[in-house]
Amino acid sequence: MPQPRLPALLCGLALAAASGTVPAHDRHGRDLPRLSPAQPGSLLGTCDELAARLAGLPGTTITGSSTVAAGTLVQGNTPIGAHCRVTGRSAEHVSPIDGKTYAISFEMRLPLAWNGRFWHQGNGGIDGSVVPALGALGGGPLTGALAQGFAVLSSDAGHTLAQGGPAFGLDPQARRDYGYQAVGTLTPIAKSIVAAAYGRGPDRSYFGGCSNGGRHTLVAAARYTQEYDGYLAGAPGYRLPLAALANIWGAQRYASVATGDPSTPPGLETAFTAAERRVVADAVLARCDALDGAADGLVQDTARCQRVFDFERDVPTCSGARDGTCLSAAQKLAIGPIFSGATTRNGTPFYMPFPFDSGIAGGGIPFWEFTAPLALDSGAVGTIFKVPPSTAALTNGPAFSLGLDIDRTLAELSATDATYTESALEFMTPPDALDMNDLRRRGAKIMVYHGVSDPIFSVADTERWYRGIDRSSGGRADEFARLYRVPGMGHCSGGPATDQADFITPLVAWVEGGRAPGAITATARGTGNAGGVNPEVPSTWSPARTRPLCPYPSVARYKGTGDVESASRWMCVPSRHGRGGHDD
Repeated sequence: MPQPRLPALLCGLALAAASGTVPAHDRHGRDLPRLSPAQPGSLLGTCDELAARLAGLPGTTITGSSTVAAGTLVQGNTPIGAHCRVTGRSAEHVSPIDGKTYAISFEMRLPLAWNGRFWHQGNGGIDGSVVPALGALGGGPLTGALAQGFAVLSSDAGHTLAQGGPAFGLDPQARRDYGYQAVGTLTPIAKSIVAAAYGRGPDRSYFGGCSNGGRHTLVAAARYTQEYDGYLAGAPGYRLPLAALANIWGAQRYASVATGDPSTPPGLETAFTAAERRVVADAVLARCDALDGAADGLVQDTARCQRVFDFERDVPTCSGARDGTCLSAAQKLAIGPIFSGATTRNGTPFYMPFPFDSGIAGGGIPFWEFTAPLALDSGAVGTIFKVPPSTAALTNGPAFSLGLDIDRTLAELSATDATYTESALEFMTPPDALDMNDLRRRGAKIMVYHGVSDPIFSVADTERWYRGIDRSSGGRADEFARLYRVPGMGHCSGGPATDQADFITPLVAWVEGGRAPGAITATARGTGNAGGVNPEVPSTWSPARTRPLCPYPSVARYKGTGDVESASRWMCVPSRHGRGGHDD
């Protein structure tokens, strides 16, 4: 059959994006748009032919287009269908600062049998590599956007790790691409590729990712509101520069009570050992576990727990030498403020508290608490975020972090100069993170999930975000946004938690069908789980334990009878002690 030419398809994208709405009403009877469902389609021609049809993309080089046979990739226990893998790069430039050549490299995976939707995958860390465009989220996911038939895009956000990791931060344009401009550059390119592949642009477009990918998602929701219909943000470090600085601040406190060499991760961990973290976790469970009606190893009512748990009182204080069964008075003095939130020298908070939760003993905690501030946050804060940047962070990360002047660096995160005209708090964060009214008015939806035991991005910061968008929308956040806290879960996955859930299906149902999500059932990944086993699932739990993840600020409570391992015996109720937290 004749193949559509790319320029003609491009002309129709703007019109297609503006169409497909039907009237709806909010809870007060006011008109709101409701976006119509996506319609399926099929690939036109072959994958080999697609590269030739993409030759006219401006500023873009297509480097390959090939067929991936059905079953080559498997997600959970589900073989992924046949699809095209298209690779390319765009926006190439030579840095006037370091002389390196930068470009935004990407891949798209386009199902032969398409569901009419596009998924922009936000990736983690400092990006720098094109990871497979699967659109996978959640712990050991059993499903993802590609498996569900979306066309999916993944990119390196404008730099490669081989170029020196965080050293790309020396180039102002590479900073901006990492922060937000790679998304702005790739969005029309991806939609053009979709149009060339299927003869029309996507009916509905979605954006999702976890960690830095969650940050990308909230930034896209604020900057590119008209381009996407649904957003799924996991553990969104939307104030990532402040969170990274807070982690370095915490490392300096740990260093003050470490018995080993604090410039090494094992040495820094001597400040708060695995046995001592277990002591704290057990103390939290002893005080808070039964608040939800069942002693089951999970704390559902996080806000109430923070009110009834007292770190000084409930955690045993050593009367003699540290022996793994207690914390010394000096440890409590150093560690307590890490939970209550990072501050400047004069006590002014600059990042949110971290709640006490059972996952403090989780296996992912040491990396974020003791390795990341020395090996990751050092380079990010020093070279990507500070103005002016520091190359000292590239040569000796531990020395940089442990000797960092926190107050001075906090000011440098907001600074600009003639070379770096956007500060880290401008290019890394949403322009107005607490105002999502443009998103609400066009009928788009946003869902967020966050582990309560996340040690790098505080769930309290995400709660603060939700309260902010609720205020700015006049108390209407529940019409377009949901936040799901995952008790026990660490950063994006893991921990003693029910961390496996499908958020994509309910997001699509909300965006395209108007069915607002309530509780979402999550599963523990015990022995035999097809999506991968979580070794931190306690042996006392059913390996297939399920729990409802409740929309914030409600919490799960046991009904009092029946199988405590089953989500059906739990219900979402208002937290008895409100939302908790504080606002900045």
